[in-house]
Amino acid sequence: MVDLRLTTPEMAEFVTNGYVRLDEVVPADLCQRMLEEIASGRYSGDIFNGTGQLLSEQWVGLGMQSVLQVPRVRATIESLVGPDPRFDHYAVHVSPAQSLRGQDVHQDAEYDLRRRAFDIQASFFFHDVPAEMGGTLLVPGTHFRRVRESAINRYQNIVGQVQTVCKAGTVIFWHHNLWHSGRGNSTDRVRYMFKVRMNPRVKQEKLWNVTEMPPRELRRCLEKHHAWSGNDSRTEILNRIQMWRFLTGDPTYDCSSWWSRIENER
Repeated sequence: MVDLRLTTPEMAEFVTNGYVRLDEVVPADLCQRMLEEIASGRYSGDIFNGTGQLLSEQWVGLGMQSVLQVPRVRATIESLVGPDPRFDHYAVHVSPAQSLRGQDVHQDAEYDLRRRAFDIQASFFFHDVPAEMGGTLLVPGTHFRRVRESAINRYQNIVGQVQTVCKAGTVIFWHHNLWHSGRGNSTDRVRYMFKVRMNPRVKQEKLWNVTEMPPRELRRCLEKHHAWSGNDSRTEILNRIQMWRFLTGDPTYDCSSWWSRIENER
């Protein structure tokens, strides 16, 4: 049986960038069902109803539970937060036609002080999202940079930002602290994005498909420079190494002696 969980290179990219993108993994008929259910108001209730319950207990009999059971979706969730995580909350983000004023850039969970463990937020796009429709904007690598939620709202464009332009059925799984925003929609169509936050119930250690990755490639990935970080990029590398240690269960892992040179106190 094919293991659909994330590979080690994909997990390393997540640690570095703070998100994983799966293109067109939700089947077209299921995407259509979800759009119809959203339009009918099936997901217009209390977004925190069920908080703390198992994710598998949510939306029983509805299309969203079927979406969560799509093999690649389920395997990616397991890779990041383990099998059948806790449900936190959800939101259906609606951007009306010709709504040129999008969200400000923000961070959802600055109160969450965890340095290594993390929740996942999954953004589901059930219709095509061209550039002019806006889409969700992410700033790769910002998941370790904690700010008060609205403290960065004056920034409308940040070097290195990535705007979601995708086909129907695309899902983005992102670290709960990643900086993001919903962009303006200049089309004559409504844009929908279905977001789900989930919490791990197990230690997030080697949950993915632990495949081989040459040490040099791993080091190159974890030492990637995001232009927005400027002269502080070394701090982000230190943070990534700490997370990699946590995820692999190896407290001694290092690359280019970033931590080794400052952990030698006796």
